[in-house]
Amino acid sequence: MSLDHAHVQTRLVHAGTPELKQGAGPVNVPVVRTSTVRFADTAAQARMNAQRAAGERVATYGRHGLDTHQALEQAVASLEGAYRTLLAPSGLAAITMVLLATLAPGDHALVADSVYSPVRKVDKSLLRRYGIELEYFSPGQDALEPLIRPNTRLLYVESPSSLLFEVLDLPALAATARRHGLLVATDNTWSGGLYYQPLALGAHISIQAATKYLAGHSDVMMGVVSVDSAELARRIGATHDALGLSVGADDAYLTLRGLRTLDVRLARHQANALTVAQYLASHEDVARVFHPALPQDPGHALWRRDFSGASGLVSFAFDNPDPTAAARFIDSLRYFSIGASWGGYESLALEAAPERLSEHSLWKQLPDKQSVVRLHIGLEHTQDLIGDLDRAFATTRGALRRSA
Repeated sequence: MSLDHAHVQTRLVHAGTPELKQGAGPVNVPVVRTSTVRFADTAAQARMNAQRAAGERVATYGRHGLDTHQALEQAVASLEGAYRTLLAPSGLAAITMVLLATLAPGDHALVADSVYSPVRKVDKSLLRRYGIELEYFSPGQDALEPLIRPNTRLLYVESPSSLLFEVLDLPALAATARRHGLLVATDNTWSGGLYYQPLALGAHISIQAATKYLAGHSDVMMGVVSVDSAELARRIGATHDALGLSVGADDAYLTLRGLRTLDVRLARHQANALTVAQYLASHEDVARVFHPALPQDPGHALWRRDFSGASGLVSFAFDNPDPTAAARFIDSLRYFSIGASWGGYESLALEAAPERLSEHSLWKQLPDKQSVVRLHIGLEHTQDLIGDLDRAFATTRGALRRSA
């Protein structure tokens, strides 16, 4: 069954569906767990080893992943419009795999300063020891071309970012990078791969923490890397193999099950988050709201041009400069759990760490450095969530006044 021209909602339902055998079969791909792959004879083993060496998606050992893994890879590749998708044990593992696969000692990479903060940990703890240099820049302020050196090999970005949601002009950045022979990789977790197509906009590599919207239920750790060519599939696949990366069949199954409902879940996250963002934008205790679907957001025009929807993330800065405001506010919430992740069905609240905010050029441009709270808006009713936020604002305001 060809899904090449089907709408994304149809592809999400049908990509990776198991073939019927003897006229029948399950709706969902079975969970195939194994460490050892058996072969009919030595000739079959040799043939499959040769196929794998040639770059074909063939499993000769359990670590390579069998039916369940392959079904998830096919479904994500269909979602991203990719040649192939590879799986990793977490989003950070996926990022690290791409950096190690595309960079070598002596290489230089340009990295948007708003990327997922743990990228800097990978840089400091691993890449620098191997003589790889990452240079952070602001795509909104710094021209890319003058920063490119003879040894620059990679442009790595994230759009929108995961704290202040800066939207980048990926087509323009990718066009410049490609003119100079650079690979372009982007973190696409914010959109779940549904509302943004970076490979179609010029990127070579799209990375997601499938832990978040793809799995969607806060019970899986998973990363996915989607590439636009057989050469990149071979190159990153070799690094994947060398690092011994593997994910469990049960986690692959849960992620695939979550992906089937991505469209309907993300539509609800989007609608709820926009309602909450509009509420926050009109609140007297809020200095600024960060959400690209709001017309007043600086990235709104690019978001309208390149995206077909928004996710459930909203951040806001308090009008009150008291540094304890965010913690007091979060501790007063009832329906929002405190947690560092996002993408599940539940609402979450997190104070943005000042050291992470200070890495963002957008934050440096703001006149006042108030506390920032990031909310992930879940699938609850928005009246309950807004009521919860109202109570927290009132409680925080009263506590701050009493302590003044």
